[in-house]
Amino acid sequence: MKRRNKYGNHKIKVDGHTFDSKKEAQFYQELIYRKRVGEIKGFTLQPRYELLEGFKKQNKTYRKMEYVADFEIEHLDGSIEVVDIKGHETEGFKLKRKLFDYKYPLKLSVLAYDRRFGGWIDLDELKKVKKKG
Repeated sequence: MKRRNKYGNHKIKVDGHTFDSKKEAQFYQELIYRKRVGEIKGFTLQPRYELLEGFKKQNKTYRKMEYVADFEIEHLDGSIEVVDIKGHETEGFKLKRKLFDYKYPLKLSVLAYDRRFGGWIDLDELKKVKKKG
């Protein structure tokens, strides 16, 4: 029997790639389509961004801190968009997002999927809409 991760998602394999959720795999398939029809130049899976270098202090070694996004999309105009698929934000992710935004000039889109709002929606927008009721 497949085990769920701590957020209730099942890992899923598509084209030899393992994704943390069905929604992440769904977004991957949409990116394949968008590349094929010429909407985007390309994309990368699980790009890594260093948020904090490793260091030593008082004889203790601290490892570097990295953020591993779900996707990095190269748009037709050459701009880069980093995308993370989330159902909700953890405190750990909020900290990494803040550090990423401080260190990198790239656009970071945190997306959720909700059919009531037409599919993919920015997670912050979804929270605002749900809050209004």
